[in-house]
Amino acid sequence: MCHVLIIEDDALIALDLQGMLEAAGALSFSFADSEAEAIAEARARRPDVIASDVMLREGSGPGAVQAIHAEYGPLPVFYVTGTPEACQPCEPPVHIVPKPATQEAIRAAFTQVRGGC
Repeated sequence: MCHVLIIEDDALIALDLQGMLEAAGALSFSFADSEAEAIAEARARRPDVIASDVMLREGSGPGAVQAIHAEYGPLPVFYVTGTPEACQPCEPPVHIVPKPATQEAIRAAFTQVRGGC
């Protein structure tokens, strides 16, 4: 089973990402629109992959990813963002898909990071 945590503060974009990731093979999803909510969702169900925006309503995607990695160790992650230059800290190797994201770009990023998921 491939469970994806989508960290995105725009609900329509989050649902669009869900559809793209389902088409790419993801099977279940959790959603968060803030750094604190992302950490809580990861604690509730450990994700196999994280798809995250950079700038959030509260906090940041990289901050959430860093906190989740501190608890669970490295998990596959890719960023979908309109502000790739703001992806700090984003430790390599990092996959950044610029918004507006295409189905092909999301599929490619997901395929690159998903591992055995």
